[in-house]
Amino acid sequence: MFKIKQLLILSFTIILLGTAGCKSRFEKLRLSNDVAKKYQEGIRLYNKKDYSKALILFEGLAQKYRGTAEAEDLNYYYAFTLYRLKDYTTARYKFKEFADTYPASKNAEECRYMGAYCYYLDSPKSSLDQENTYKAIDALQLFINLYPKSDRATQAAQYIANLRGKLETKAFDNAKLYYDLGGYSIENYKSAVVALKNAQIEFPDIKYAEEMNLLIVKSQFMFAKNSYPIRQEERFKEAITYYDEFVEAYPNSKFAKEAKQLKEDSEAGIVNAKKIIAAENAEYQRLLALEKRGAKKIDSTKVEIKNPK
Repeated sequence: MFKIKQLLILSFTIILLGTAGCKSRFEKLRLSNDVAKKYQEGIRLYNKKDYSKALILFEGLAQKYRGTAEAEDLNYYYAFTLYRLKDYTTARYKFKEFADTYPASKNAEECRYMGAYCYYLDSPKSSLDQENTYKAIDALQLFINLYPKSDRATQAAQYIANLRGKLETKAFDNAKLYYDLGGYSIENYKSAVVALKNAQIEFPDIKYAEEMNLLIVKSQFMFAKNSYPIRQEERFKEAITYYDEFVEAYPNSKFAKEAKQLKEDSEAGIVNAKKIIAAENAEYQRLLALEKRGAKKIDSTKVEIKNPK
């Protein structure tokens, strides 16, 4: 048992010494002035997929190789090392820098594509700010414009479609949020209608079109329903107009029953609003008549709404 324990300790010590030796050789090379050897070792480490160590060497060589014949290959490997380490922000900058610096290089097309692809990979989920998504679309479209016959152009177009789908989701979710917040202020229902229409203008072929058109009817209906009676007729009529547009666009919609109910409720809302206004006017006239006969002056605020919304 004692001998086994000694052997295990010895084996562990040998492993530690071997690791320490390898590390010290790398550090010795990193601190040396042998740029040629550093360059060769960086390529070797990259091919071995030891990207972290390769990056350390490439970073130290970037300035020293500037303007030399080897600089092109070095910058190519440098950009891909960053990409392999998933540092897409820095990688896309290095890929673009390569394509701009060496436009005649055999690797220029690939680097232009990779720079755009890194933007694509850095595009956040739809609930977050989409600045990088727009930049990715621009970069991918630029690649297609520069290399329309490239095999990569088809893939770039697909990435653009994916990104536009994300923007569509963002636009739909933002508009729907106004509807969901309508209970806090009826103005949110009005904002929902505007946001939904704007989203359809920006994305004419948006995949949520049918659902969005129904939501326009619902938002306008809720806006009318929560308005003062004097404003309801006009706003319910607008909801009915949106219903007619919905039915015309989607005659066989799965939301047809729900949409029809909104129309019927809007029509009933108009009838009810007219009754309320008629009753208020009648009450006002009754009180006005009493006032003329010498009764106390009427409080018009009880029968007349000021600045109704």
